[in-house]
Amino acid sequence: MENMKQVFNFNTINEYNAFNNHEALHPLVSVLDFSKANQRTGSRMNFGIYCIILKDVDCGDLKYGRNYYDYQEGTLVFISPGQVVDVENKAYYQPTGHGLAFHPDLLHGMPLAKSIHEYSFFSYQTNESLHLSKRERQLVLDCFLKIEFELQQSIDKHSKKLIASNIELFLNYCDRFYDRQFFTRDKTNKGILEKFEELLNSYFTSEKPQTIGLPSVAYCADELHLSANYFGDLIKKETGKSPQEYIQNKILDIAKNKIFDNDKTVNEISYELGFKYPQHFSRFFKQHVGMAPKEYRISNELIL
Repeated sequence: MENMKQVFNFNTINEYNAFNNHEALHPLVSVLDFSKANQRTGSRMNFGIYCIILKDVDCGDLKYGRNYYDYQEGTLVFISPGQVVDVENKAYYQPTGHGLAFHPDLLHGMPLAKSIHEYSFFSYQTNESLHLSKRERQLVLDCFLKIEFELQQSIDKHSKKLIASNIELFLNYCDRFYDRQFFTRDKTNKGILEKFEELLNSYFTSEKPQTIGLPSVAYCADELHLSANYFGDLIKKETGKSPQEYIQNKILDIAKNKIFDNDKTVNEISYELGFKYPQHFSRFFKQHVGMAPKEYRISNELIL
């Protein structure tokens, strides 16, 4: 009979330190060397803390959630409070790499408390990891070293500010690295953009608008097996538009074509597109085109 997978809850830094055989230097933050941890097998981890993991080498068949962990040498994974990481590995393996863990309480009173939610990569799926170049990896390790240096000092009135500032600096570098990744993985991104376009085209030629309504960003991201945040950032970098704007433009293009069909009423077009009420469609169209659907039809008839 297969053993039940172990479940670990990490609500404090001390709990995560103990799990990885690390001495607690500070109650709210820790820099970790995972090679100090004991060998372990598959487990389910519930996080109540922020955790950034730098994986150095392939350490077995790891799977997070429904997706295989997409990593090479030098990959960063971001975990935020409330997330669950499911590691499927029947064989024992030796963890390697480095990590930074900090409790949300560390941010209280710090500028980072207001901006932490702007780092959208904390909401990416684990298969949307950040792949580092050798220089970027070294910069990450340097950031970890600066934080660790502060942890080894006697705690004084400057400690919290310096630690939080170094974490913020590290996260800002990660923001830059993700921007670089969106461009260097251009071929992959274009494939996703093409799939997004195909998804919208097939959506509006099906009965889904009438049964589901207008396509949402969350729906499209889920269909493309991406987190909403990663999907949003990728489309924005690739097109200069948010996914919502992209969807709206698609709706307008289809609406304009349908309006040229004089056999269709505005109410029928509204229903076919997935608007709940015709007046919502008319308001949406006028807001983006500058005139009501009927006015647009008449004006184009005059031009033709």
